[in-house]
Amino acid sequence: MQYQEFGSTEKETILLLHGGGLSWWNYREVASLLEDSYHIILPILDGHAGSDHPFTSIEENAHEIIAWIDAHYGGSVSLIGGLSLGAQILLEILAQRPDICSYALIESASVIPSRLTNALIGPAFGSTYRLIQNKTFARLQFRQLHIQPSLFEDYYRDTSRIRKSDMIAFMKANTAYRLKESLRGVSAKAHVYYGSKETRGIRRSAETIAGKLPDCSLNCLQGFYHGDFSLNHADMYAETVRQILNEEA
Repeated sequence: MQYQEFGSTEKETILLLHGGGLSWWNYREVASLLEDSYHIILPILDGHAGSDHPFTSIEENAHEIIAWIDAHYGGSVSLIGGLSLGAQILLEILAQRPDICSYALIESASVIPSRLTNALIGPAFGSTYRLIQNKTFARLQFRQLHIQPSLFEDYYRDTSRIRKSDMIAFMKANTAYRLKESLRGVSAKAHVYYGSKETRGIRRSAETIAGKLPDCSLNCLQGFYHGDFSLNHADMYAETVRQILNEEA
């Protein structure tokens, strides 16, 4: 796994885990707003553009990040955040190591598996994968994701570089992930966010996560789509991180 880092290592450390099909630039603007006050680490998840390892599982990604935190930060950091696939990996990190961070910011995580969607991923991408490298098709798909236009070139460049096998692997993992019972022992204060314009499955997932974690707040962002918070409202996201880290100061 590769990592992008911002800010001084002498300051509190934050890890932010990007969404599936994206890369570290998911949080580039957030990092630029926080780097004067915090040390920000943006991993490039396995199987994504710029990574050094194919995607195997959510559990393995979590294990790799835990090992990296153990090796570089003595086993814990102040805050870990994640979007979508990144949020699932965050939940798995917490399940594997309940005391790894003081705070968790969980955005738009799906934890209610869909057997039908999971079964259709392989056949669907087998026939349409080549279209991903077509810029016109990519632009249409990008618009459906409601991501700010300034990120299109990053999106197109990195999506085009994802191997079909990796894309199928992380999408199947995303649609099959279930919460682990060990989450009930998590010591971190968790903050779960979802958009009011997201799918019913994401809304139900947010409620399920909040019901599983022992110390958790549930937050609905009115008018927001999937990924809106970190991708399109970096100033609001950065301010939320500051408020979370300062809530006991």
